[in-house]
Amino acid sequence: MDTNGVKTYGIGELLAMARERAVPVVRGVSDAALAAPTPCAEYDVKSLVNHLFQVIEQFQRLARKEASDFGETPDRVAGSPEWRERLVAEADRLAAAWSAPGAEEGTTGGMDMPARLVGSMALLDLTVHVWDLARATGQGYQGADEAVVAELAGAVAELAPTAREMGMFGVPVEPAEGASGFERLLARTGRVPHGGIVPGRSPFSGYS
Repeated sequence: MDTNGVKTYGIGELLAMARERAVPVVRGVSDAALAAPTPCAEYDVKSLVNHLFQVIEQFQRLARKEASDFGETPDRVAGSPEWRERLVAEADRLAAAWSAPGAEEGTTGGMDMPARLVGSMALLDLTVHVWDLARATGQGYQGADEAVVAELAGAVAELAPTAREMGMFGVPVEPAEGASGFERLLARTGRVPHGGIVPGRSPFSGYS
């Protein structure tokens, strides 16, 4: 929709943008890189992919106002060379679920959080964790779309105090002079946008 001449995007639209950025990175993860470390201290590449699978699947349920389960993380990668295309397909379903009428309305999740904020949490993981995968596997990542960064900046500002208290975000990093909006977003989650991997904490590694 347009508000005072400024286009406001739905979460489903933003997730579709993030999905487009994610697809080449996901397809570019080689089998040889699955044991590599990532910027998330608790995840190697394989476990981060499995976490991303869980997030994408469970947030489809939250879009439908169904109960979610972020308990044990199933292994979607082992013994399945098709996992890349399955993850892409699940990302398509995630965007579709949050594009459905009513998905952003009311509350959802075990904590009865505003639905749009919950959708932004899915957007955060699909954006930042894909950057994590790109960094861990030596791939380029051009950055998130401006509209995605704007949405996530507001969500991170709202969620950061609780997320840091729960150990989900790392200590904020001072961004470099002239850093882009996306680089500033990464820094607020405790990531170092440039240089080698400095293990931090993954955003929203646990949900209710």
